[in-house]
Amino acid sequence: MTTAATAHDAALRFITCGSVDDGKSTLIGRLLVDSRAVLQDQLASVSRSGETDLALLTDGLSAEREQGITIDVAYRYFATPARKFIIGDAPGHEQYTRNMVTAASSADAAVVLVDATKLKWQNTGLELLPQTRRHTLLAHLLRVPAIVFAVNKLDAVEDAGVAFANIRDALERFTAAAGVAALAVVPISALKGHNVVEAQPGWCGYQGPSLLQVLEQLDVTPAETHEAFAFPVQWVEKFSSSADISQGRRVFWGRVATGGARAGQQVTVLPSGQVATVAQVLDHVRRPGDVAAGHSAGIVLDREVDVSRGDWLLQPGAFEPTREVSATIAWLDDEPLVAGRTYWALHGHRWVKARVQRIVHRLDVNTLAEQEATQLEPNAIGHVELALQEPLVTLPHARSRALGALVLVDTATHKTAGAVLVR
Repeated sequence: MTTAATAHDAALRFITCGSVDDGKSTLIGRLLVDSRAVLQDQLASVSRSGETDLALLTDGLSAEREQGITIDVAYRYFATPARKFIIGDAPGHEQYTRNMVTAASSADAAVVLVDATKLKWQNTGLELLPQTRRHTLLAHLLRVPAIVFAVNKLDAVEDAGVAFANIRDALERFTAAAGVAALAVVPISALKGHNVVEAQPGWCGYQGPSLLQVLEQLDVTPAETHEAFAFPVQWVEKFSSSADISQGRRVFWGRVATGGARAGQQVTVLPSGQVATVAQVLDHVRRPGDVAAGHSAGIVLDREVDVSRGDWLLQPGAFEPTREVSATIAWLDDEPLVAGRTYWALHGHRWVKARVQRIVHRLDVNTLAEQEATQLEPNAIGHVELALQEPLVTLPHARSRALGALVLVDTATHKTAGAVLVR
């Protein structure tokens, strides 16, 4: 069976997030420069008045360079002798939270930056910035497996040791109250390079590994091979170039969501309910063989069955399709979410109408309290109940990222309106 790469063979996908101007783009620039992933002409192109502006290595949009902020997610690639990395530089501005959610949905880790200069670091009971809390909660809700805090700009405060100790205590109080498992809290200076790539034992009273050394030890998110077989059909190949293998039948292509695809297994088609047997499984280069979750596959059935893009092939009896969904939602639209409105819901490649039955509560990102609410404003997080026009096969997001996530889309504007995580 085609299996996922081992935990350290595959590239680690991580995002940087946090509040505005915490130094996310500068940190990525520092990682790229110090890992020698940037050519000399690239460095020269981002130099201003003889000094290198590391943030410009990721802020590529003209609007980003003009305003000095990150707007869209910028992906960069680099490697160390230990492993490969894919970085997503997520914007810190509240109005671009939707971009951060997009990046976090497929990340193996999140590095949440905390700007020491913006906090009352002298106080033992200091308060964190709301966007730091929001991004941490979003990463937690999106099931990002590893969350690492990087306390940045400690080179710019009078007493770096006191600042780091107080900020670390504040982060530990917040994560304990929120039920967030933080893997590490690391002091850094993205601008100067302190403790980013090379560890500096004793700096700020910290004796642990550098930020890059922490990331090198993380595992990638394992494929959901332990769940029953589920396969969203993305494309139907009517006239296969693998006719000798498919025997002239249609090939259904997609990525195995959970379990594994193998010849001889029975499958049920959602929504029609028809049952067929898998005659052949092809991998991404059309080689016959079993394919595990997380990998692309072409599936040939033993008989012609009505299957279209958006349908699901499922292990018979393993799932119970439902029209009622209780979910945590991160609201991304500019228009508030109110009960009674209808949206398009995308699950896999299947579109169904979804009506907001009830807003159960809203989460206060400052106190973590659940509040009664009649609507959810842009970037709010809440608990809602949805009624679907057609049944879907879902699992709790805490159990399955693939089956537990939906996207709501406004039926009129076609804007992405909400990220839905099944409870």
